[in-house]
Amino acid sequence: METCFEDIDIDQPVKNGLLCYSQSHITGERYYNGYPKDLGPSRVIHFTSEREFVQILHQGHPVVVAFTIRGDLTKHLDKVLQEAAAEFYPHVKFMRVECPKYPGFCITQQRKEYPFIEIFHTPKQAANEGRGADPNITKYFVKVLPFNYSLSAYGFREFFKRYGIQSSSEPK
Repeated sequence: METCFEDIDIDQPVKNGLLCYSQSHITGERYYNGYPKDLGPSRVIHFTSEREFVQILHQGHPVVVAFTIRGDLTKHLDKVLQEAAAEFYPHVKFMRVECPKYPGFCITQQRKEYPFIEIFHTPKQAANEGRGADPNITKYFVKVLPFNYSLSAYGFREFFKRYGIQSSSEPK
């Protein structure tokens, strides 16, 4: 980028500005804003059914679930989820639920503001109680924590630290 500043001619600022931009664009020396990053294949799981969600919980890893609707904030959220999912894979699973497609699952969370994020972790089997309990249905208790930290990979890291959720292969 040194040549960009050496050849500045005050009478032609636009030409020099274009020269600076084109040189930096070719050499990749422009200021890095964080996107796009080469994260490889997407690690974000798209919700398709409650059965699949339960199977993912049974794997024993915390599951970060983003309940979304279409909008500009959702586009930013998608980028953040992609980055965080790549960073914490395979110790934390990230899932995105499009609430207009799956309203039943979203309504059970009893929230009205979208998008929102909740973390599901440590599922434990509950006792089937009562005479009318169906032996074919297994009930589980799951800890659910609302996510109210910075919407970034750093925010997820701090959240996991705060609540003692193991997010990497390092021991607690």
